[in-house]
Amino acid sequence: MTVTRSLILFVLAALFEIGGAWLVWQGWREQRGLWWIAAGVIALGLYGFAAAFQPSPEFGRVLAAYGGVFIAGSLAWGIMVDKFRPDRYDIIGALICLVGVAIIMYAPRPEG
Repeated sequence: MTVTRSLILFVLAALFEIGGAWLVWQGWREQRGLWWIAAGVIALGLYGFAAAFQPSPEFGRVLAAYGGVFIAGSLAWGIMVDKFRPDRYDIIGALICLVGVAIIMYAPRPEG
């Protein structure tokens, strides 16, 4: 259950951070207005809480692993929202990052 909870929190964190950054981008660069920017700032704040609820007590480990989730999630967001077409190197790179996430977060470690 702990791994499942952790994975769900990583997905939520990615949605909040990537979505928040996208809203700020839309508000500023696409001139959609301050409400978009404000929504983005709120989403970015929620990202911080989603990361803080990770079962691991190690901030550095959680944020390092989240970096890999962010990379893969950003490509997925681009595909779904912006109709971005990643090439094989994007996909390979994202998969390598996700392997890194699994190693960092879920590798067996000695107790203590």
